[in-house]
Amino acid sequence: MPEGDTVWRTARSLHRALSGRVLEVADLRVPQLATVDLIGAHVVRTRSRGKHLLTRLRHKSGDWTLHTHLRMEGSWHLLRPGQRWGRPAHQARVVLGTDAVTAVGFSLGVVELVATADEDSVVGHVGPDLLGPGWGEADRDEAVRRLGAAPERSIHEALLDQTCVAGIGNMYAAEMLFLRGIDPTTPFSRVPDPPGPSGLVDLGHRLLVMNKERATQATTGDLRQPLWVYARGGQPCRRCGTRVEVGDLGPVGRERVTFWCPRCQPR
Repeated sequence: MPEGDTVWRTARSLHRALSGRVLEVADLRVPQLATVDLIGAHVVRTRSRGKHLLTRLRHKSGDWTLHTHLRMEGSWHLLRPGQRWGRPAHQARVVLGTDAVTAVGFSLGVVELVATADEDSVVGHVGPDLLGPGWGEADRDEAVRRLGAAPERSIHEALLDQTCVAGIGNMYAAEMLFLRGIDPTTPFSRVPDPPGPSGLVDLGHRLLVMNKERATQATTGDLRQPLWVYARGGQPCRRCGTRVEVGDLGPVGRERVTFWCPRCQPR
């Protein structure tokens, strides 16, 4: 599943391409919205909220928000009018076209249309967004409060809970815990201080901000070897040479794969 900075860049691309323009094509290819007619709608803006995308539209029928989520396989493509699609047409879930560009959302995990005034019905559960405008101490403290609601949950599982803090995915969770030397199975209540929960949230914010402007995500400071442990199971740790471990963590049915160095992140 894409990390929060990837979704932020997607929102920015959609915003730059569509905002201020009028929809000449508006095809919502999901059963519950197949008959909705949004042609003529004025695109107001697109923004991200954690891993959610919100495209606001002003139409004669009212103000609407198109809520989409990439989930595991989704992506948005921006094409010139008449340009061939890079993926099969049957994978398209949303097609939004103006006089200048066609935006196609392929294999989107969520496609919903709600009144803009009711956006909270689809994203109100999301925790503080690490890439939200005006991020500050109040957001960090609220994220820490939410994370602490289940003190015996593993820190890896807690960081992935988007209702606590939004934007961290598997990659960032693994890299953050390596950078702070914390075993991923450590219960939240036993996270050492420093860095403590506040330090981890601050680190997540810095990493996402650092990477949001570029396609290659890096936590090492070296784009040639961008990651410390993520997706490197069985390979030597870049810091100490120990074999990087890989395993599934989390409750049955909702396990998430993670990576860690047993020497740099001792239990």
